[in-house]
Amino acid sequence: MYNNQNSNNTMKKLRIGVSLTSLLLSLSLHAQSEYVNPLIGTQGMGHTFPGACVPFSMIQLSPDTDTLSHNINGAYVPEVYAYCAGYQYDDPTIVGFSHTHLNGTGHSDLGDILIMPATGELKLNPGRASHPDEGYRSRFSHQTEKAEPGYYEVVLDDYQVKVQLTATRHTGIHKYTYLNKDRDGRIILDLNHGIYNYDGKTLWASIRVENDTLITGYRVTNGWARTNQIYFAMSLSKPIRKYGYKDKAPVAYNGFWRRFKLNENFPEMAGRKIVAYFEFDTSDGNELEIKVGLSGVSTEGALRNLQEETGGKDFTTLAQEARDSWNKALGSIRIEGNEDQKAMFYTSYYHTMINPSVYTDVDGKYRGLDNNIHQAEGFTNYTVFSLWDTYRAEHPLLALMKPQENRDMVQSMLRHQQQSVHGMLPVWSHMANENWCMSGYHSVSVVLDAIAKGADINPQEALKAMVRTSQVPYYEGLASYQKLGYVPLEESATAASTTLEYAYDDWCIYEMARRSGDTELAETYRKRALNYRHIFDRETGFARPRYADGRFKTNFDPLQTHGEGFIEGNSWNFSFHAPHDVNGLISLMGGDRQFIKRLDDLFSMDLPAQYYEKSEDITRDCLLGGYVHGNEPSHHVPYLYAWTSEPWKTQYWVREIMNRMYRNHLNGLSGNDDCGQMSAWYIFTSLGFYPVCPGSNQYVLGAPYLPSQELQLPNGKTFRIKAPGVSDKKRYVKEVYLNGQRYDKMYLTQEDLMKGGEITFVMSASPNKSRGLKKADKPYSLTDGK
Repeated sequence: MYNNQNSNNTMKKLRIGVSLTSLLLSLSLHAQSEYVNPLIGTQGMGHTFPGACVPFSMIQLSPDTDTLSHNINGAYVPEVYAYCAGYQYDDPTIVGFSHTHLNGTGHSDLGDILIMPATGELKLNPGRASHPDEGYRSRFSHQTEKAEPGYYEVVLDDYQVKVQLTATRHTGIHKYTYLNKDRDGRIILDLNHGIYNYDGKTLWASIRVENDTLITGYRVTNGWARTNQIYFAMSLSKPIRKYGYKDKAPVAYNGFWRRFKLNENFPEMAGRKIVAYFEFDTSDGNELEIKVGLSGVSTEGALRNLQEETGGKDFTTLAQEARDSWNKALGSIRIEGNEDQKAMFYTSYYHTMINPSVYTDVDGKYRGLDNNIHQAEGFTNYTVFSLWDTYRAEHPLLALMKPQENRDMVQSMLRHQQQSVHGMLPVWSHMANENWCMSGYHSVSVVLDAIAKGADINPQEALKAMVRTSQVPYYEGLASYQKLGYVPLEESATAASTTLEYAYDDWCIYEMARRSGDTELAETYRKRALNYRHIFDRETGFARPRYADGRFKTNFDPLQTHGEGFIEGNSWNFSFHAPHDVNGLISLMGGDRQFIKRLDDLFSMDLPAQYYEKSEDITRDCLLGGYVHGNEPSHHVPYLYAWTSEPWKTQYWVREIMNRMYRNHLNGLSGNDDCGQMSAWYIFTSLGFYPVCPGSNQYVLGAPYLPSQELQLPNGKTFRIKAPGVSDKKRYVKEVYLNGQRYDKMYLTQEDLMKGGEITFVMSASPNKSRGLKKADKPYSLTDGK
């Protein structure tokens, strides 16, 4: 997902995409296969790579199936959207195996350090999919593919090479078996290849042949990450017999390097578009193992990462360690259900542990936002923060199940702010770069939520970073927002949604200041948290953009996504975006009955095709009435019934969404997974509760999707969720018991969960319309709505 500027210089939200599929293979993990059976790559438009990684690793080693350019001479190529993760299930060829990928994003980058095993005629061009024989790409069959957590396997038909991949945190491990013993083995190392590539994206690349089994190098790219510096060290199990390279964009000045024959068997190679090859004698054994360590710091750091994580270990050992790491991570939640339900649950849980990614060397060094090298003291530095998406459920899930990792992610965000020349926490960042994608400053939500749930983070340092972030006047209408109480439409094409997002973010700062005892600052941000009111048209009950002079936009269509003041959503969905003050929303929309009707209408309306048929990322399969689950701003909406006189309706709609939007199928996910957010929604909703307002320490109750689920909490406690007999028919909650005591509240707290114990939902085929109606049983709201 990203902001693009059209010819009128108007900010417009795009997801440049078509529906795509990805690798879906039946998998099992050995030690605990009774409850861990994820399907790697289940997605719709989720752009999930099918390769090898370990939880939160820097490495995502995966096949790339084509080399489409993001743009040609500045003109965007729409077909490239399908390759956000590099892999397309329907493609007949593989161009190679690169080491870095993004999980489920609607815009992309990376695809660093591509290796392709080959034999026969030397080819240094990937060729075209329509003419595969003209390049080094190879045909393949899904019949030879195998994918499971931490492992990938395929046979390249044109070369008769069996490829096996696994990974550690910083190292990709390749095992190539050259099945045709009459041909010597070769690898292609393409440092020009990339995802969302374009002519000139690689600014410079360098390779050094240190000795006959060690290669080091780096490349610098200019893409979504404006300056991405990636260093590598490559260890080979066989000595190099011959090597060389080609620079497809030679520089005009070559200095006195001209005295050497650079392109063949010369140990230094450099250029803007270099593709190298390395040949091996495989007559004495047809297996080649390659270990590729990565670093954002230096080749020395890459080599140190490689040696510490893989030294003395063969492929089989490393693959088993990767499997074991996923068994441990995925095994922290145990469920009962049928095979489809297990597949969907553990696939979703798997997706929540791909990004964010470690971006620290084993010695604690990392490249910071200021492009300097820093030493992480007392934390692991992380990158890939898709915060517009992940603040909603991904980070709250990590705060619950992976609190140490989440705490380190927050520390990484605070260091980002300290290294930023703007003084801002990350908006959407990766590889030591801020890419400014999307709106709001939702890192403040992640920071607050972590602290509210007990993370060991300096609250004063956090509050200072949050306040500084909210005061940068040139960041998307912030100066006017502080003056007028809303972002005017003249300053931002997404003024209405940005105002709503700022208001929630300001509530997070209010809550952090309140917790810190700064009453004056808290009052300032309490008032800012109510700014969402300023863009509500009380006559229609819809959020609506305004001009600086106070006028609402005319000719306004609340069903239209584009050109109406909203980002990745329309007013029908975004008008429900004040998760910190739901009572206030109810009042603005005319009270309880009108609010319920508005929710009912959203889920049951027939949205005309004109509102989505030209969208690249939304199809009818993504819709439930007018509710668009693939777009994150709507994720909390089904739970808003909890504040009304009809909370039981949440129980109906969340099961509908689970059944319709998540399927055990190649095209089984509606929308983009967006670094785990779609999947985190699935996990929480399966458990029966959801963090509507991260930072409030409350999870709003829905209804469990499965009869038995068990959280093995990081503090050693166990929390069990029981819903005997739950089904599509028995989806309603008759009664709830927490540790044997009747429980009428419409929410659980973090403390309830972390104590351990058991919650039991008594399920029924008909709703209990009298439960959860008392004011004391309702979830948090900043105001009472009056």
